[in-house]
Amino acid sequence: MSAPHPESPAGAYGWRPIIIIACLFFIIGFVTWLNGPLITFVQVAFNLSTVSAFLVPMCFYLSYLIFPLPATLLAQRTGLRSGLVVALVIMAVGIAIFGECVSMRWYPGALSGLFVIGAGLSLLQITINPYVTLLGPTQKAAQRIAIMGVANKLAGIVAPIVLAMLVMRNINDIASRVKAAPDATTRDHILDQFAHAVQVPYLAMAVILLVTAVGLARSSLPEIDISGAGQGTDSDDDGQDTRRGPTYLWLGVLCMFVYVGTEVMAGDAIGAYGASLGLPLDQTKFLTSLTLAAMMGGYILGMFLVPRVFSQERYLGLSALCGLVLCVLTWLTQGYVSVMCVALFGFANSMILPSLFPIVIRDVEERGAQATALLVMAFSGGAVLPQLFVQFMPVMGVQSAFVALMAPAYGLIVLYNVLIHRRNRARPVPVMMVES
Repeated sequence: MSAPHPESPAGAYGWRPIIIIACLFFIIGFVTWLNGPLITFVQVAFNLSTVSAFLVPMCFYLSYLIFPLPATLLAQRTGLRSGLVVALVIMAVGIAIFGECVSMRWYPGALSGLFVIGAGLSLLQITINPYVTLLGPTQKAAQRIAIMGVANKLAGIVAPIVLAMLVMRNINDIASRVKAAPDATTRDHILDQFAHAVQVPYLAMAVILLVTAVGLARSSLPEIDISGAGQGTDSDDDGQDTRRGPTYLWLGVLCMFVYVGTEVMAGDAIGAYGASLGLPLDQTKFLTSLTLAAMMGGYILGMFLVPRVFSQERYLGLSALCGLVLCVLTWLTQGYVSVMCVALFGFANSMILPSLFPIVIRDVEERGAQATALLVMAFSGGAVLPQLFVQFMPVMGVQSAFVALMAPAYGLIVLYNVLIHRRNRARPVPVMMVES
C-alpha cells in the first residue's frame, strides 16, 4: 500500500475506508432527516392531530436514551467493524417494519419501526464515530470528520426531497379530498391509497441497507480496537482538575441534550411551523431540506475557520450566540421571513456538536467510550423539545412557543462555554463527532 500524502487526512489504510465510512454517514443522514417530512406525511395519512404526528421524532429519538449503553457493550465485544454491520441490519429491519405498517395504516406499528431504526442508529453512532476518529492520524481527525459531516448533510438535503417527490407529490390535494370526503369509507379509501405509496420506497431502502451490510462484512475495511476511542484528548491539567471533571461532563451532556432538541426543532418541526403560519403543505414538505442546506453551509465554513481563525471553544460560543440572535428574528418576523429564520438555525447549529463533543470528553480520556455513550444518549433531547413545542403551541402561539424552547437551550450552551473558557487551559482537541 502506497503511503498517503502527508497533507492527506487518510492514514496508513488509505482513502478506501474513508470513502466507505462516508457512504455510511450518508445513510445516517438520509434515514435521520426523513423525519421532518414524515411528520407531515403521517399527519395526513393517519388523519392525526399535530401532537400525535410529533410522536414520530419522539419514538425515534427516545431510542437514543435506551440503547447507547447496550450498544457500547456490544461494540466492545464484537469490535467496531462488526458493530457497523449489525447496526445496518437492525436499521433495515426497522425500515421494513415502518414501511409495511404505514401501508396498512397501523400507526403504533409504524412508530415501533421508527424505534427499531433508532436502535440501529444508536449502535451505528457508537461504532462509527470512534472508528472514523481512529482510522488515521489524530492530527487529521477533524478533516476526516469534516468529510463525514458533508456526506451527512448532503443526505439530509436529498432525503426530504426524495420522499416528497415519491410519496407526497399531491399532499395538498389529498388533504383537501380527505376534508371534503362525504363519509368515512370514502375518506379511508383515499388515505389507504396515499399511505400505500410508502411501501415500495421503504422496502427498497431496507434492501439497500442489507446489501450494504453484506458488502461491509465482506469488505477489506480494517478492524480497529475500540479501546482507543477515548484517546487523543489532551489536557494540560495533569490530573489536578479531576474533581471538576464529572460536573463538566454532566453539564456538557445536558448541553448536548438541549442542542439536539434545537436541531430537531429546526429540521423536523419547521414543516409544522410553516404550516401554522399559513404556508401550503406542498411547500412545507421541502422545508427540512432548507435547514439541512444551511447546516451544510455552516459546516463547510466551520471547516475553514476552526482552528485557523477560532478555537473550538470560541466557535461554540459564537454558534450559540448566533442561535440567540435568530430566536429574536424568528419572533419578530412573520410568514416566509420567519420560516427562513428557522431554516437558518441549521447554520447556527452546524458546528455546535463538532465543537461540543471534544470539549465534553477532554477530562475523561480513560472513560471515552462511556462518555460517548452518554453523549449519544443525550440525543434523546430530540424527542423532548418537539413534544413540548406542540404542547405549548395552542397556549402560547407557534412563534412564542418555538422561541421559548430554543432561546434557553442556546443560553445554556453559552453559559457552559463561558465556564469552559474560564477553566480550560488545554490545547485544542482534534477528536470530534458528526451529528445523526
